[in-house]
Amino acid sequence: MYSLASALAPLHVKTLDDWLAHLEGLHPKGQAGIELGLERIARVKAALGQVPYCPIITVGGTNGKGSTCAYLENILRRTGYRVGCYTSPHLLAYNERVRVNGEPVSDTALCEAFARVEQARLEVGVALTYFEFGTLAAWEVFAAANVEALVLEVGLGGRLDAVNVYDPDVAVVTTIDLDHTDWLGPDREHIGYEKAGIFRSGKPAFCADPAPPASLLKHAAEIGADLRLIGRDFGFERPGAEVAESRLQWRWWCRSGERVVKRALAYPGLRGATQLFNAAVALAALEALGERLPVTMQAIRTGLIETELPGRFQVVPGKPAIILDVGHNPQAVRVLADNLSGMGFFDRTHAVVGMLADKDIAASLKPLEGKIDMWHLASLGGPRGTSAEALARVIADAALGGTVACHDSPALAMQAARSAAGESDRIITFGSFYTVAGALQALRSGH
Repeated sequence: MYSLASALAPLHVKTLDDWLAHLEGLHPKGQAGIELGLERIARVKAALGQVPYCPIITVGGTNGKGSTCAYLENILRRTGYRVGCYTSPHLLAYNERVRVNGEPVSDTALCEAFARVEQARLEVGVALTYFEFGTLAAWEVFAAANVEALVLEVGLGGRLDAVNVYDPDVAVVTTIDLDHTDWLGPDREHIGYEKAGIFRSGKPAFCADPAPPASLLKHAAEIGADLRLIGRDFGFERPGAEVAESRLQWRWWCRSGERVVKRALAYPGLRGATQLFNAAVALAALEALGERLPVTMQAIRTGLIETELPGRFQVVPGKPAIILDVGHNPQAVRVLADNLSGMGFFDRTHAVVGMLADKDIAASLKPLEGKIDMWHLASLGGPRGTSAEALARVIADAALGGTVACHDSPALAMQAARSAAGESDRIITFGSFYTVAGALQALRSGH
């Protein structure tokens, strides 16, 4: 059957897998190729005629981006809006990156969008990275679906990330910590400046980090962004232990003009204390868009409670307890360690870990010192992967404790962990999206 995708694609490109392979082939480093800058993508965007047609919320930050996007998407969708949400990376299927009304879009929709981007790219005569190509295609999918609100997650940094080619009506920075230092700079000040690059003059700009770097504050002031900070302009309160509702409710607040809006809410469906920061900034962003995208209290309540996101301290039902977490930098693993401390007693803790070489592996594993009985280390392939043996050396050098076993893949590491764990043990899987994806595949296959 004739389609735009088949008419415009190279002869060997027919399926979504073909297209993804073609995208990887456009950059010498494939999917892992990172080449920051907006000039290339802006030229193709113009050739495609992409212009804003609905409110846009852009979400950046070191950690918490995915959770914040999920809250925004779920609340808007439950209010009745047709919502497009673009996130990355994916766990099991590329389609997860591009969702309409909470559902991954079809292979056909993506192939049609890729074909349009490829035609425009060839007309302009530029090369695009994997992420740039996918970002343009996501917009094409959303435009074809006539979405009424867009939630866009920054891929890396902010200022020079492909997503920043689109001007947001509201920008959110969740947290600022050390990650991707090769591209964003060696400290929080450099990274904060890059994150603040998604802010726009005169537009609401939110930061949910309780101690934002001076660079972020300075940049927001210099461009005239309407900066709103957690603890000053919005935030949350948890009732003390003496209050009967302390385990059932939290209170969100936000300044709105001369008044302060307050709402008592049930705790979010995503686990961990850090989720209150993510939920609070999501609600504040929606409050700022209240005139254009009003949301209902019912949508807020059910949207927060029923938000689910694979790989964010996801507890798999059954015994032994299995926790999946995509945390891959020091800040994220500190949160993971805190969440583990609140889980109750387990006889032993097994860790399935695989990490990429461009991460600060030693600092990321440090929060789990003395807390792991058995490390099941997994080699990750590709140009950025780290071998299990390299991870083992880090654990030994840092004297993190526990016994160590090396495996060729996350799936094999998960299989070994399940074989070694008793019913009263727990298995935590973390370190990379690739690690969690491999573990999920092993779990789903029954091994």
